[in-house]
Amino acid sequence: MEIRGAPEGTADSTTIDRNAAVRAYTDNRRRSQALFELLDDDTYYERPIPLRHPVAFYEGHIPAFSVISFLRRALNHPGIDPTLETLFARGIDPSDQSAAAKSAIDDWPTRAAVRAFADQADDTILNALAHAPIEGKAPPARYRAQGAFTALEHEVMHQETLLYMWHRFEPSRKTRPDHGDLQLSSGNSRRPAVAVDAGTVTLGAGVTDIAFGWDNEFPQHRVDVPAFEIDVHDVTNADFLAFVEAGGYTRAELWSPQGWRRRCASGRTHPLFWERDGDEWQWRGMFDRVALPGVSPVYVTHDEATAYARWRGSRLPTEAEFHRAAYTTPDGRERLQPWGDDEPTETRGNFDFAHWDPVPVGSYPAGVSAWGVHDLVGNGWEWTSTVFDGFSGFQPMASYPEYSQDFFDGDHFVVKGASPATGRSLIRRSFRNWFRPDYPYMYATFRCVRDAR
Repeated sequence: MEIRGAPEGTADSTTIDRNAAVRAYTDNRRRSQALFELLDDDTYYERPIPLRHPVAFYEGHIPAFSVISFLRRALNHPGIDPTLETLFARGIDPSDQSAAAKSAIDDWPTRAAVRAFADQADDTILNALAHAPIEGKAPPARYRAQGAFTALEHEVMHQETLLYMWHRFEPSRKTRPDHGDLQLSSGNSRRPAVAVDAGTVTLGAGVTDIAFGWDNEFPQHRVDVPAFEIDVHDVTNADFLAFVEAGGYTRAELWSPQGWRRRCASGRTHPLFWERDGDEWQWRGMFDRVALPGVSPVYVTHDEATAYARWRGSRLPTEAEFHRAAYTTPDGRERLQPWGDDEPTETRGNFDFAHWDPVPVGSYPAGVSAWGVHDLVGNGWEWTSTVFDGFSGFQPMASYPEYSQDFFDGDHFVVKGASPATGRSLIRRSFRNWFRPDYPYMYATFRCVRDAR
């Protein structure tokens, strides 16, 4: 989206291009509709992930959230339907299935009612984006068009949520689109770890450095990072298979005490995306089950990644180490992206819905970092060892004050980078994502680091 310079004292139309915002909102709604249409109609009230609401919630939640964060909080608009806006206001993030059961709602509206609400919300929001005072000094959610950007990026985030939820439905209950291929080429040859010198990294962003950022992206600060070694490639399915075959899921000493308790409670003995067919391992893709693609990144929980790294005599990178490997150069400069300052394009990584599933590691040499590390953006979010929290000086955002601070509980870990289902607008250096350490459904991989020798 175009960013314009802001003349001193200007109150409106300085940060956001209205025409671009209208196009972005329209494109978002079109893509979301296409994702809902992948599913058979009889899935609408089902919960493919027990820890999440059913499909019906998400078709109402996306427009309801835009009404709340943009129309109501930024424009003081009365809203569309208070009852449905309350019902669809927030998702759930329970720690286990018993907690999820307490959040269950038995009586959801009809799909026709949900779509009628969404249509009315879309008409009102598009009119506001085109004509209302969407940027100004008051209320706070209007500053730098925060409410409008919040609505736009929130929908892009939830498109990824939809896809990893849809992943749990059987392929027979989904319609394969024309580009529903699963890439199984051999990929590039694997390389070992590389050394990264000690240096300083910038975490976060300045308020005026980017058009929009979520509250946990601010304020900007500098962090010193000691020298370390990092894997050139993400851990692959073949790599992780060696851990499974070595009894990694039966060795408590490899897991944290909490992680071991969670593993035992779940009964899980392999990554969720793996399934057994007789003596063979298969990969559960979006539209296919295929022989396990050994050269593709493994998708695992933080608990599983930590156990594997310990088995390797390694550890997970910190958020600052990830930044050092991804965004700095050996001569001390910092770049906006691993490959430089150019915008994210389809040649740089597996993101923005280019593929429905991960591709072999090293498939995007044009996206390599200055240190020679591949796939730092795309093909799977990357677990770090950093507990999710606000940076010093954190302030909740006016358009969505609950966004981050409700998760500063010590039970969520930062992930960085992007997955195949991460929209292009979210690919920026300061963006942070986070999940519980035993959440197995999202598209998250990892790589190992070691202290410098």
